[in-house]
Amino acid sequence: QVQLVESGGGLVQAGGSLRLSCAASGRTFSSYPTGWFRQAPGKEREFVAALSWSGGNTYYADSVKGRFTISRDNAKNAVYLQMNSLKPEDTAIYYCAAIPRGAYYESRYEYWGQGTQVTVSS
Repeated sequence: QVQLVESGGGLVQAGGSLRLSCAASGRTFSSYPTGWFRQAPGKEREFVAALSWSGGNTYYADSVKGRFTISRDNAKNAVYLQMNSLKPEDTAIYYCAAIPRGAYYESRYEYWGQGTQVTVSS
């Protein structure tokens, strides 16, 4: 069993930065791939970024490429999403996920966090 807890969301002005954290308990992040997804009001959950189990490969949605960075700290058993140059369209609830059951960009992950709200004002 894996428990995921996100933190770091908040309100920021356009152009600002936030760093989201996802703390895991139950298993170590270093043994499985992880991802970040987001869901805006009235929209479906969408892929944001993913990290391979080794940490050697990263994947990003085109909408965040060059602005967001996913990373992992094995010692802290945590995964991060550094978000720079934020835009109002980045406003959403952001979810951490672990152990994909399909392609990394599909929302068929086995474990999910409760989500953290990110609001970007114009």
